[in-house]
Parts: sequence; C-alpha cells; structure tokens
Amino acid sequence: MAVQRVDWVDTAKGICIVFVVMMHSVLGVEAAAGETGWMHAVIAFAAPFRMPDFFLISGLFLSNVINRDWRLYLDRKVVHFAYFYVLWLTIQFAVKAPVFAAEIGARGALEFYLFSFVEPFGTLWFIYMLPVFFVVTKLAHDRGVPWQLVLGLGAVLQIAPIHSGWLLVDEFAGRFVFFYAGYALAPRIFRLAGWARERIGVSLAYLTVWGLVNGGLVYLGWAGLPVVALLLGVAGAGAIILTSALIVNWGRLGFLRHFGENSIVIYLAFFFPMAVTRVILLKLGILDIGTTSLIVTIVASVSPMILFWLIGRTNIGWFLFRRPHWAYLGGTYGGKRQAQAAE
Repeated sequence: MAVQRVDWVDTAKGICIVFVVMMHSVLGVEAAAGETGWMHAVIAFAAPFRMPDFFLISGLFLSNVINRDWRLYLDRKVVHFAYFYVLWLTIQFAVKAPVFAAEIGARGALEFYLFSFVEPFGTLWFIYMLPVFFVVTKLAHDRGVPWQLVLGLGAVLQIAPIHSGWLLVDEFAGRFVFFYAGYALAPRIFRLAGWARERIGVSLAYLTVWGLVNGGLVYLGWAGLPVVALLLGVAGAGAIILTSALIVNWGRLGFLRHFGENSIVIYLAFFFPMAVTRVILLKLGILDIGTTSLIVTIVASVSPMILFWLIGRTNIGWFLFRRPHWAYLGGTYGGKRQAQAAE
C-alpha cells in the first residue's frame, strides 16, 4: 500500500522538528557561553506546544494500523524505533566516549551506555517514548477501553505533579494525553485543518489571540502550571495545525514540508553538526549569542538533509535511516517499498 502523504501534516511536522532542533541548539549555545541571547525568547514561546504537537501528530494515523496483528504491529511500531534508538545511541556514545571516559572513567562510560537502555538518553528520548505510547494505545484498544476514559486518564496524568526523576515515567505522564488525542481525535483534527483553509481570516484572528495569550503566560511564568500547561499544549497544537494549513494554502515555505517528510532523519542526525557548529562559532567569538544560536539551528537542521541527499546519490549508508532486512521480525518484511509504506 502506497504512503498517502498529507501536505499540512508534513508541514506541521517540519515546524515541530525545527523547534526541537532550535531548543537544543539555543540551550547548548547558552550553556557553553554562560549567557542567554535573543533566541531564548523564541524557544520559551514554543515550549508549551513544541512537544505536545509533535506527539499529537505522531498519533494521527495510528487508527490506520492499530488493528494489525501484534507481530506486524510490534515490528512497525516498536522494533522500527528500537533499531534507530540503539544505532544512534551507539553513534552518539562513540562520538562522546572520550568526554565520558575523562569525566567518569571507561567503566563509568560503559555503565552509562548500558543504563541508557533503561533511561532514555539525551535527544533520543522521543523515539524511545513513541513505542511505549504505541503499545499502551493498542492494549487499550484491544481491550475495548473507551477512548474518552483513556483520554481523561491521560489528562489527569498530565495535570498531576508527577516528578519521579525517571524520564520514562515523567514524560509518559506529561505527554501521553497529546499522543492519544492525535489518535482518538484524528477525524476532528483533519476537519479543523480543512476548516482553516476555508476561513483564513478567522484562522489568522485565532492565531493572533493565541499568540498573545501564549506569550503572555510564558512571560508571566505561568505556562508550566497544572491545567494551564495542558490547555496551552492543546491550544498550541491547534495553532500549529491552523498555521500549517495556511502555509500550504499560501504555497510558500515548502522546505518545511520536506523537513516534515524526513523529520526522523533530522531528529536522529542533528546532534553532531549542532555541536561542531557551536564549538566553532563560540571559539571565533565574532557573533552575539542569539545570532550564534540561530546559525547553529540552521546548520543543525539542514545538515542531516544534506547527508540524506548524499546517501541517496551514492546509495551508501541507508542503514542510518532505513532498517536493513535483518532488523525486521521474521515474516514481517514485505520488500523495501511495502516496508517503508508501513512505517
């Protein structure tokens, strides 16, 4: 079955992945420099909706595959992400091994690597969490749990002050409601995008009001409060959906759609160009912190796409972004086109 791509969904994913790269780039530059720049205000504004929208979009098409048998489902929704987590965890550790060894010794670095299979590591935590969400959602579906109940419980978890210190527990509590909302409310979300395309003026008015409210609550320091954080996450996800639909109508910023189509490529590979660019620019010291952060964000977002293009031209290195045949569960590999469509 061919993949049916949806323009506004890919655009929304593109917006989200840029914001994710921006967050890591800006915070990394500011931590290394010991000061903040003008880009800090941008990532603060995006904080309430950046990850909620990313998870919501990740659940949008789950209804198309949730009735698959467990073997195929686990292959596409668990083994798929596990492969990339293990691969890129190992790559990141190989790059950072000298630093880890100097700080905690070779044994400590090895223990840290092994512990990362229990506690998600660094920027890779998103693809660690997705399989958990996929499995929990299918379990609830197969057991006939009403979606309203699951969504309500997810909202309660998000509101509850759960701070266990374990990223897996805390992020599940804070993010599952958005992922499940994407799955359970997908038809309504698609109608919202269609509505936005037909009512541009009203959509722009909503986005203006939302931007003022979101920015005001962030400025006041209230964006992270219980209930407020949930409402801002929902409102922000709606804003990104409207924005993406309007961008597609406008017919500009096509690079966002391209980024969204290949968001996993950017997510997996942005860490290295980000780190290298940050070190070089800070050593040169010729730019302010905000501009340095912006350049690091651009380089970190574009470089993975250049790598992906080179792999396509040379046909070498596909294992970095596509699972090889051996990494599928037995009996689930249906050929390259079919496998890619399923994933």
